[in-house]
Amino acid sequence: MIKIAIADDHTLFKAGIIELIQAQPDMQLLFEAQDGAAFIESLSRQPQPDIALIDLEMPGMNGIQLTTYLRDNMPSIKIIVLSAYAQERFVVKMIESGASAFLSKAVNTSALFDAIRQTWQYGFYMTESSFKAMQRAGSLQKTVTTVNHIPVELSQREKEVLKLICLENTNQEIADRLFVSVRTIEGHRNNLLLKTGCKNTAGLVMFAIRHGLADLLP
Repeated sequence: MIKIAIADDHTLFKAGIIELIQAQPDMQLLFEAQDGAAFIESLSRQPQPDIALIDLEMPGMNGIQLTTYLRDNMPSIKIIVLSAYAQERFVVKMIESGASAFLSKAVNTSALFDAIRQTWQYGFYMTESSFKAMQRAGSLQKTVTTVNHIPVELSQREKEVLKLICLENTNQEIADRLFVSVRTIEGHRNNLLLKTGCKNTAGLVMFAIRHGLADLLP
């Protein structure tokens, strides 16, 4: 069961999303909140969700601030941003802030639930538009850059694991493809997080895209 919580101040839109979630046999709505502060307060007395659906613009604590807070304090919660603002700068900002996916509020129901299920399973969901936004966000380098002015040097196996992560493979699937144990893959994943300074799978995907280490789309 995928446990979901919502932070959105648009009452009618939120009511529609809640109704759709409650109709899904594999999803459970834990709580909903009007803004970031209320969402955090609810976390203190509710079970922790797997997925947080967060609006970008909310009164008080907005979506960027809430995403940053959850990234730093509750990184196991995977964040999907649902926003009426789909410009590339918002996509890039939210993914850099820790979101696992960014969707326009105009997205169809099927795409929303695909995003929820894939984010829950793989840790991220990258639409074609999000991928291209990340590519255009800066000057892509084909060699690995630095993190905090320290050169990042990835082994060939770490690059292989990173690309398979970007292609939405689980640890078990990567282990099967590379003929190693799941524990070995977990070690490579942890090393990737340490070397790149990323906090989660979505961060690794963003790192790979921005530095030309993943060829995800034709």
